[in-house]
Amino acid sequence: MPFRMSDSVPFGTPVVVGLLLPNQTFASTIFWQWQSQSNNACVNYCNRNATQMWYISIPTPMSKFFQGYLGAVSSAVTIAVGLNLLIKRAEHFSPAIRILVQRFIPLPAVASANVCNVLLMCHTELSEGISVLDDKGNVVGTSNIAARHALMETSLTRVVLPMPVLLLPSLIMATLERLPLLQKHPRLGLPVHSMVCVCAFGLALPVAISLFPQVSQIHVSELEPEIAAATECKILTYNKGL
Repeated sequence: MPFRMSDSVPFGTPVVVGLLLPNQTFASTIFWQWQSQSNNACVNYCNRNATQMWYISIPTPMSKFFQGYLGAVSSAVTIAVGLNLLIKRAEHFSPAIRILVQRFIPLPAVASANVCNVLLMCHTELSEGISVLDDKGNVVGTSNIAARHALMETSLTRVVLPMPVLLLPSLIMATLERLPLLQKHPRLGLPVHSMVCVCAFGLALPVAISLFPQVSQIHVSELEPEIAAATECKILTYNKGL
């Protein structure tokens, strides 16, 4: 299904390749950051923890998700464009160094925007809470504290994921582009770049997702008093989403 973690590599690789293209213009920077955060917004929405919806009498309006989407895209574009302008004004950089540094600009832009994207697209979990379950799988209640834990773990995952995806291809391509084959046939650069991105994405995704289990545990002493009083279990579980 689209926007699930299982198809992140085929769906996300074209965006990664676009983000890492050298000599980005102002318009292309905005376009690829928009593409990146649009994809991330859909992924975060489709992989969010939806258990808290059981306890909301009125469904969350789509305007809330649209506001989160606009916030995430705006933060990514602002950071990326701002860093690009700083690099272009850095006169002490040689053209080669400037191109190399520009390749690493997507990382801080994407990592920070990913965190904003998670928080903005899943902010209803913070306000309404998520379900916590006992050792028999019964719902004990909804917890805002568990929701904060879940979003913090998801946010850290979204920071770790783009690191190898956006760093490794830039470092590898900086070396490969010096090879006689690519210098003689520059048109091979894009397919080689794409294959490097596929490999980096394929390695990074399972590592990032495995940092925290999807079903996490939390001690009742860390939760709200009313939840601790409603169960005899000392350890409760919650689905943090992906």
